[in-house]
Amino acid sequence: MSGGPSDLERAAIRNVVRNYLRVQPDENVIVDTWAHTLPIASTVVDEVRRAGGRAFLAYEDDGAWWRAVERKQTELLGRLSDPYWAALEAADVYVMFWGPGDSARVEKVSEKRLDETTGWFDRWYRTARSTGLRGTRMDVGFVTDTRVRHWGLRERGWRQGMLQACLADPKEMAENGRRLAQALTGKKTVRITHPNGTDVEVALAGRPSRTYDGTPHPKDRAYGRYDMLANLPAGEFRVALDSKTAEGSIVATEPSYDLTWYPWQTYPGGRFTFVDGRLSSFSFEKGQTRFAKRFSSATSGKDRTGSLSVGLNPRAKHLPYADSIELGSVQLSVGSNAYLGGSNRSDLCAWISLGGSDISVDGTPIVRGGRIL
Repeated sequence: MSGGPSDLERAAIRNVVRNYLRVQPDENVIVDTWAHTLPIASTVVDEVRRAGGRAFLAYEDDGAWWRAVERKQTELLGRLSDPYWAALEAADVYVMFWGPGDSARVEKVSEKRLDETTGWFDRWYRTARSTGLRGTRMDVGFVTDTRVRHWGLRERGWRQGMLQACLADPKEMAENGRRLAQALTGKKTVRITHPNGTDVEVALAGRPSRTYDGTPHPKDRAYGRYDMLANLPAGEFRVALDSKTAEGSIVATEPSYDLTWYPWQTYPGGRFTFVDGRLSSFSFEKGQTRFAKRFSSATSGKDRTGSLSVGLNPRAKHLPYADSIELGSVQLSVGSNAYLGGSNRSDLCAWISLGGSDISVDGTPIVRGGRIL
């Protein structure tokens, strides 16, 4: 990526800085980066300065980080330095890139040691919430050599897809989210159909919906501790479901993924079938045994519906791990929905994802062929 940012990188980051984060002159901006995201992080610095902001680039060296892990200093990695805390308290805006770059190596670290490296989380989010920090996590950091090989993807295409999706207009996505929220308010049943055999009916929990249009929500308590930061690219409407009502089958057109950082297991060719409100059967073309193991060890509520999401991003096209943001796409989950105000507190959250479906609410169409009406 030598020779400076591409036109696409420049345009995407400019849209992030100007229209999502709305950086103003003289605002303080922290940019957290790793080695594999340093070139695009430097583009963020450029665009912050173009907007008149003051950028502070915080660089974590992968080699030094791994050497600390090898020395069993994971607890030390979980304690940020005093100068960093001072910078955070003074910051107005925050941009984070995911790392480290060797995602396969991370998957070999025990969960306990990984948790120790993020011991700063609670204090960080308390501080960010108290100061009203406007922040985002840049999912282009998920594009790593090891993950590309693991999933059999083309790195350039995946990265460009992420950046293309960052060109979406947050106002347009917010408006589509508002229309969906209005259409679902006071309604009870949702039916999802698709030519691939999907025909499932679920019920709404009567809880407020949530729109993820890419803009941060630092002071809105309706967005949880982690949701105060936006993930980019963005574009998703989510609502909790009544965990007692579900009937029919939903068949995937896109792979499912573990809702954890690691391991990055994929489950293509998925199907969920519900009878009398319960998940009566599931199947996947690949990963069936692994998913069955996860499911069997999960807590109560694992066989009940959790949430429904509808994609809002017109620029996103078949993005691995981010297919849920594609305009009109649907995700139906089982398990936890407590983060959306629902009553399901299972430790499982798994979903089926499909594009191009039809959705009706109490018999009234709201999405047709993946197009929001």
